[in-house]
Amino acid sequence: MKRLMQMSLIAATLSGCATVDPAPAEPVRIGADGACDAAGVQDRIGQTATAPLGAELLAATGARQLRWGPPRSAMTMDFRPDRLTVSYDDDMKIERISCG
Repeated sequence: MKRLMQMSLIAATLSGCATVDPAPAEPVRIGADGACDAAGVQDRIGQTATAPLGAELLAATGARQLRWGPPRSAMTMDFRPDRLTVSYDDDMKIERISCG
């Protein structure tokens, strides 16, 4: 009986290690739909970073994804033409607005 319980426990533990194929990532579309252009929003540098301003920046740049860049935080260096990155300082003032 004890051996059966041990085997059941091992089987249950190993089943938690089974891998499942993740859903395929949505492909990045390059072109007019979703491509980011931050040239027209550079006048927002110095403004306070807020969620409504983030939504405004997304709409104005044509980007599909917004990434906030808090001070002293690491960010990936991968380039995504559909992503807008907004970096801000400790006072929540926007320092940089860029695509990628």
